[in-house]
Amino acid sequence: MSEPRDPATLLALADATVQRAAEALRTQVKEVAALIDPFPPFPGAVFAYGIEVEPPGGGDPDLGCVILGNDGALYELSIGLDTTQTALGAGASGERHEDLRPLDLPPERYIPYAHAAIATAAAYLEGGRR
Repeated sequence: MSEPRDPATLLALADATVQRAAEALRTQVKEVAALIDPFPPFPGAVFAYGIEVEPPGGGDPDLGCVILGNDGALYELSIGLDTTQTALGAGASGERHEDLRPLDLPPERYIPYAHAAIATAAAYLEGGRR
C-alpha cells in the first residue's frame, strides 16, 4: 500500500492532469478545424468565419459569443455598429464592426469549450456540410 499524499501534492498532480488534458484538446481542436473546408461564415456576420461553441450547461457568463475559428483557436466575437458615425449619416454597413478577440483561457476554463468545439465541429462535418 502506498503512503498517503499530502493535499498540496494531490493538488499539484490534479493541476498537471488538467494541463495535459487542455494541451491534448488544443491539438484536437486544431485538427478538427483543419477538416472544415471551406470554413463557414458566422451567421449574421459579414467578415467573421467560425462556428459557435457553447459548452453543456451554458458558457462562461463573463464571455460573449465564443466561436471556433478556422485556425483552431477559440475567439470571443462581438458585432456592433458605430452609432456615432451612423447618427452623423454614415451608412450602417460601413460603420459595422466585427471584433474577434482570441481567448487565452486557463486550462480548467478551456477544457469545456474545447470539448464543445470538437463536438460542434464533428456534428458540422457529419452533417455533410464539407
